[in-house]
Amino acid sequence: MARWAPDARERIVLAGLDLFTEQGYDATTVAQIAERAGITKSTFFRHFPDKRELLAAGQETLSRLLSEGITDAPEGASPLEAVAVGLERASGEMGPVNRELGPRIKAAIAASAELQERSILKEVGLAAAMTAALVARGVAEPVARLAAELGVLAFSRGFSAWSESDHGDDDQLAPYALAALADLRAASAALG
Repeated sequence: MARWAPDARERIVLAGLDLFTEQGYDATTVAQIAERAGITKSTFFRHFPDKRELLAAGQETLSRLLSEGITDAPEGASPLEAVAVGLERASGEMGPVNRELGPRIKAAIAASAELQERSILKEVGLAAAMTAALVARGVAEPVARLAAELGVLAFSRGFSAWSESDHGDDDQLAPYALAALADLRAASAALG
C-alpha cells in the first residue's frame, strides 16, 4: 500500500462512491473504502474527517471559484450577471472526471437520508459564499441571497443535465449552467 499516493483523494472518492452504490451508504465502512482505494485508514482521515464528507470533496474550491467569478464580474453587472460569471468560472474547472461522477453521486445521495442532508448543507455553503461575494459588490443582502440561491440551483440543474448528456468529452459544463440560470431567470419573471 502506497503511503503517500499522489491521487489518493480521488481514489478515496471513487472507492467510496463504488461501495455506496454496491452495498449502500450505511453498510459501507471507512476501512472498506480505504481498502478499496489501496490506502490506510489513517490516510483516509488525512483527507476526510468521515465518510459523509466524501460527497463534499471540492466544496471549498467550488465556493472559492464561484466567489472569485462574482468578484471579478464587470463593474455595473447585475447580481445575476455576476452570478453568471461565477458559474462560468466554476464550470471551467469541471472536467470529464466530474462529469463521470455526476450520476454516481446522484444515485448515492438518493439512497441515503444522511447524504441528502449533507448535500443540502453543501448547497447552503455555496449559497452563503455567493451571497457574501455579492454583498461585497454592494448588492443588498436580500437580493444577494436570492441571486445566490438561483445560482446554486442553476449550477445543480446544469451539472445534472451535463453529467447525464450524451455529448463528447469536450462538451463543457458552462453552457448547461448558464442555460439553467436563464431558465430560472425567466421562471422568476413569471412569478409576477
